[in-house]
Amino acid sequence: MSGKLYLCATPIGNLEDITLRVLRILKEVDLIAAEDTRNSIKLLNHFEIKTPMTSYHEYNKIEKAYTLIAKMQEGMDIALITDAGTPGISDPGEELAAMCYEAGIEVTSLPGPAACITALTLSGLPTRRFAFEAFLPMEKKERKEILNELINETRTIIIYEAPHKLVRTLKELRETLGNRRLTLCRELTKKHETAFHTTFDELIEKYESEKPLGECVLVIEGKSRQELKEEAVASWETISIEEHMEIYEKQGFTRKDAMKQVAKDRGMSKREIYQYLIKE
Repeated sequence: MSGKLYLCATPIGNLEDITLRVLRILKEVDLIAAEDTRNSIKLLNHFEIKTPMTSYHEYNKIEKAYTLIAKMQEGMDIALITDAGTPGISDPGEELAAMCYEAGIEVTSLPGPAACITALTLSGLPTRRFAFEAFLPMEKKERKEILNELINETRTIIIYEAPHKLVRTLKELRETLGNRRLTLCRELTKKHETAFHTTFDELIEKYESEKPLGECVLVIEGKSRQELKEEAVASWETISIEEHMEIYEKQGFTRKDAMKQVAKDRGMSKREIYQYLIKE
């Protein structure tokens, strides 16, 4: 029988956040694949876990995945852990899980800490709908494309950033999204955990005079639907109602249907459009 892959969530700061189930599995599996064995050995030593470890990280994720899959096909059970949080979220764990499914290897995920969810619930911003972007791409063109996609995002946006890149990212977000409200979460679950309820302008001013410290999670308010509606209406005000009517009539709309669509576009009643046209 083939072995199994266990995706094991580990603490993002406070070691008390590890689950009893994760501790049991880490002791029972044949091998632990860790993003950074030097970091993970501290966790294993703290909980007196003696299971052998091997490295699995961004730079060996494909080649090493084949090796791990071969071991599982031979019957070994393997646990995957990252430096912190839930494997598969903004780390190479997603590739290993996908390749296991292709190879017919059973995969299960042991729930636990995740910085994105912890920050979201701490943010004071709407939590029902959110868009998780993790770290923005480094490649300039792709980064610009992603930022532009976020302009009209109505969901709460979650972005990860390293402290030495924080100011640059804040300025890019401010330029693209405007001066939105956001919560900056730092040192989550640790002794000096902080959550700044602020705006882009306030945060940029703060970190231009002091050095950012700690891994950061930015939780940013989405654009309101009312604002989207107002922008859509305003975009039609650059042309006259007659020109607006002509756009739809050229598409084959009847005059009645064109009036109905123009009224909808401009946030007016069909009667208002009719009254305007008969006066011209």
